[in-house]
Amino acid sequence: MNASLAAALALLAYALGYWLYSGYLSRSVFGLRPDVATPAVRLNDGVDYVPTNPWVLFGHHYASIAGLAPMLGPAVAVIWGWLPALIWVVLGALFIGCVHDFGSMVVSLRARGRSIGMVAEGIMGRRAKTLFHLIIFFLVALAMGVFVYVIALLFSPAPTPEDAAVHFPQAVLPSAALMVIAALMGFLHYRRGLPWKILAPIGFALTLLFTYVGQRPDVVSFTGLDVHGYAPDVQGWSFILLGYAFLASVLPVWSLLQPRDFLNSLLLYLGLIALYGGLFLLSPEFTAPAFRANPEGAPSIFPAVFIIIACGAASGFHSLVSSGTTAKQIARETHARPIGYGGMIGESLLGLLAVLATTAGIMSDQWEVRYASWKSMGGLGAQIGVFIQGCGTFLSAWGIDPYLGSSFVSLIVVSYALTSLDSATRLLRYNIEEMAESARIPLPQGVYRSLITGSMAVAAIAFFAFYRINGKAAGLALWELFGTTNQLLAALALLVVSLYLYQRRRNYLVALVPMLFLLVATVHSMWENIQKFWDHKEWPLFVVGAALLGLAAWLILEAIATARRFKKSNPETEPDILV
Repeated sequence: MNASLAAALALLAYALGYWLYSGYLSRSVFGLRPDVATPAVRLNDGVDYVPTNPWVLFGHHYASIAGLAPMLGPAVAVIWGWLPALIWVVLGALFIGCVHDFGSMVVSLRARGRSIGMVAEGIMGRRAKTLFHLIIFFLVALAMGVFVYVIALLFSPAPTPEDAAVHFPQAVLPSAALMVIAALMGFLHYRRGLPWKILAPIGFALTLLFTYVGQRPDVVSFTGLDVHGYAPDVQGWSFILLGYAFLASVLPVWSLLQPRDFLNSLLLYLGLIALYGGLFLLSPEFTAPAFRANPEGAPSIFPAVFIIIACGAASGFHSLVSSGTTAKQIARETHARPIGYGGMIGESLLGLLAVLATTAGIMSDQWEVRYASWKSMGGLGAQIGVFIQGCGTFLSAWGIDPYLGSSFVSLIVVSYALTSLDSATRLLRYNIEEMAESARIPLPQGVYRSLITGSMAVAAIAFFAFYRINGKAAGLALWELFGTTNQLLAALALLVVSLYLYQRRRNYLVALVPMLFLLVATVHSMWENIQKFWDHKEWPLFVVGAALLGLAAWLILEAIATARRFKKSNPETEPDILV
C-alpha cells in the first residue's frame, strides 16, 4: 500500500475528530465557559500562575508533552507491522489520548490549577491523592533518568564510525543556542514589553541559522565534539543535563520554559510540514508488512502495542503537564479545547510520522534486518537512529542534503527530549511539594522552597540515571515498567475525570470506556511482567511491579467507594471548584 494514501486518510480523521468530537466534549460534556476567571487570572503570581497568549501556551504545552516517546514507541511497535501501530496512533489519540489530556486540563482548571493528584483528593479523598503521588513520583523520576541517558548518548561523540547513527554531537550547538535565544526572548517580552510577533520570527530565524552552522564538520571539530576532541562522555553529559534540569525547574516559567517551548514548537511545525510534504512528494510504498503476528522473541501483540506506543496515542505523563503546568497558564477556559485536545492531535501527528518513517522511509532489506527479531532492534538509541534515517529519506524529496537533513531531525529529537526533561523536573518538584504538604512536612516559602524541592527532584532522576541494577543503569533496567506505569497513570487520570463527570450527571462514558480499555491492557501487561520477573528472579523489578499493581488496585477500590457516595448525592449542589 502507498504510505501517502494512509497518511492522507489519517489526516482526514484528525480533522474530523477535532471538528466533531472535541466540539461535543467542549459544549455538551465539560461545558467550557469563556467568561469565568481561570486560576491563571485569579492567582497570577508571575512565576507559576501566568495568563498566557494561547498560541504561545499551545507551543509550550505541545513541546512539553512531545518528548522522545512519540518517536521511540512507534519505532519499536512497527515490528508487528505498520497497520496496528497506525490504527492505535490515530484512533487511540482521538478517542482516548485527546480526551485524557483535555479532561485532565479542564478538571484542573476547576481545581485552582492543581495537579491531577490534588484533584483526586478533591474528588476521592486524601488516600487517593497519596497513591497518585507515589505513582507519579516513580513514573517521572524513572522516565527522566532514561531521558538523561538517551540525550547524553545523542550528544556524545561516536566512539566508532559504526556508532555514528545514534550519536549526533552536531545538535549540541543549536540546542545550546536555542536556550540562550529563548531566555532573551522571555526577558524582552515579559520585562521590556516587546511583542511575540516581533520576537518569534527573529528567534526562529536565529535557531535555524545555528542549526545550519552547528552541523558543519569544522564547527563540530572546533567545539571539541568530534571523536578526537575533549568532549564529555555519556556520564559527563548526564551531569550537565541534570544541572540544566535543576535550573529550568526553579526559574520562573516565563524566563526559559515558555519561550523555549514556543521556539521548539515552531521548529517542529516546520519539521512536520517539511517531512509530511516530503512524504507526499516521494509517495513511497510501505517496505514493512501491514501485519506480522509473531515476530521472533517479541511479546504478544496484545497488550504490547498499546503499552509500547504511549505518548503517540495516550500517555499518563500528559495529565501531569495538563494539570501541573498548562492549567496554571490558561487565560480562558475555552482555550482548553485547542491546547488540550488539539495539542494531543499534534503529538499524534509526530507518532504517525514515526510509524511512516520506520516503515516507508527505509529500504525493505534494511527493515527486514533491523526488525528481524526483538533482539535485532537494539537499544533505545538505535531506534531513534532508525526514525532519523527514515525522516532523512522524506526530506531528501526536497533535495536536502542527507547530512543536513539528519542534523535538522536530530535537533528536533534532542530539543523535545530536553523539553520533556526540564518540564518533567518541574512537575516532579511540584509533586514533591504536594507530598510534603500532605505529610505535613514544613517547607520554607519562596525561592528556598523551590531550591530544596528542585534538588530533591534532580536527585531522584539522578538515581535512575546512574544507579546500576545487574550492570545496567537503573532507569534502563526498570524501563519495562515505564510503559505500564505510564498507561496505568493515564487510566487513573481518566478515572478521576469519569468521577468528576459522574458526580455532575454528565456523560461520563466518554472517559470511563477509554479508562476501562487502558486498565485492562495495563493490568494484563503488568501481570505478565511480574510473572516474568519472578521466573527470572529479578527481585527489584518484581517488587516494584507488584507494588505498582497494588497501588492501582487500591485506587480503583477508592474510586468504587467514591462512585457509591456520588450516587446518593445531589449534582445541583456540587461546586465547580474541587480544591
